Amino acid sequence: MPAISRYSLVMAAAVLIGVALTTLDLLTDPNPVTPVEFVIDTMEKTLLVIGAGGVFVLIRRTQRQHREQMALIEALGVAHASGMDWRNRAQTYRAELGAEIAQQFRSWGLTDAEQEIGWMLLKGLSHKEIAALRGTAESAVRQQARGLYGKSGLPGKTAFSAYFLEDLLPGRGEQAPDP
Repeated sequence: MPAISRYSLVMAAAVLIGVALTTLDLLTDPNPVTPVEFVIDTMEKTLLVIGAGGVFVLIRRTQRQHREQMALIEALGVAHASGMDWRNRAQTYRAELGAEIAQQFRSWGLTDAEQEIGWMLLKGLSHKEIAALRGTAESAVRQQARGLYGKSGLPGKTAFSAYFLEDLLPGRGEQAPDP
């Protein structure tokens, strides 16, 4: 025997309620009713029940979605506060790290343009993105990046970034320090 779907049960219940309401109306109304009027009255009342049920379902879904939205907003607030806390704690370290990186750039003898490109590379920008930001040709950025790598003695972009980041992060098998 096939399982009856929830939709079928709801529709059957709506029709039964419509028939019950029409029957109750017939019992209280002294005027005779034709079978066509009975069917039309039943359909009207069934549609009314279905409409009321639909409104109820929509209200419940809206309430659930509102609760979910409020939970997401709360979680976003917590994440934002956590991010702001991290940024505040990291600000001192960031300023000191920035000064050390700038000192290293100077010790390598990088030009101002190479230093600017070096900062952008450390932030993860591509040669194409750097060229767009600086309003120069991508080939010029590549040439200056090669000059930067040559003066630093590093083979490329990955090694350049790793030079500054490697000792800041826990090594393989090392545990990150507790905050």
